[in-house]
Amino acid sequence: MIGGCKWNWMCQHWTHHAFTNHHVKDPDAVNAEPMLLFNDYPLGHPKRKFFHRFQVLFFLPILSFYWLSMVLNPQTFTLEHAGAKDVGIRMDNDFLKSRRIWAITIRFVYIYLNIIRPFWNNGGMEGVYTTAFHVLTMGAAESLTLACLFALSHNFEHVDRDPTKSVRKDGKAVCWFKSQVETSSTYGGFIAGALTGGLNFQVEHHLFPRMSSAWYPFIAPKVREICAKHGVRYAYYPWVWQNFWSTVKYMHQTGTGSNWMNPLKGDL
Repeated sequence: MIGGCKWNWMCQHWTHHAFTNHHVKDPDAVNAEPMLLFNDYPLGHPKRKFFHRFQVLFFLPILSFYWLSMVLNPQTFTLEHAGAKDVGIRMDNDFLKSRRIWAITIRFVYIYLNIIRPFWNNGGMEGVYTTAFHVLTMGAAESLTLACLFALSHNFEHVDRDPTKSVRKDGKAVCWFKSQVETSSTYGGFIAGALTGGLNFQVEHHLFPRMSSAWYPFIAPKVREICAKHGVRYAYYPWVWQNFWSTVKYMHQTGTGSNWMNPLKGDL
């Protein structure tokens, strides 16, 4: 639907699962930079820009270009995803090399059917602007449908944005399962899962990425029970709008750096 590349997505998503919310190694955490900050960088960090203070007002319009960034992504022709490559994933393996010709072919077919052909069918220059509007509207709708669901999965209030902090601080090993839970959220239940293909069960997906999403609504109550037993913070929202609103507030906090301010010192 979004016009992305399957093999680039695999490289990116494997890396994302291994390093969820890691401020350097998770490609999903930095892909929107410098336009948007999903990482909650300390005040004064060089990646913070003046306009990030207002990102809560424009992060949805920026996400509406997700489709265009996928369709015109030059990494489709090399199958060398920059985010995955930066953390050491080898892109020169035989598997990816053998898929390049297919990735390029499919990309040209997609562009022809979804961009070029609509203009061709228009039959003249008088409808160019209308056709362009229709194509871009389609792209924006697809972008927001998917990108919003992606964004709220790991960006919400009280999310763990630094799962390896304990290692750097005192050498304490990180529990991978605990970090997967505390960097993800789940909303809704069976119906939301049917409508989103299981994207609403991000906690369960990150714990059991190879399990069919059809099983997630059945295991979610037990996962929550085990997390409560062991003191693991499980973010659950009964409705998607609650998760989305938490994401909106998180984007504001991240953009302004309010989580790093100390009201006792007059920072607010």
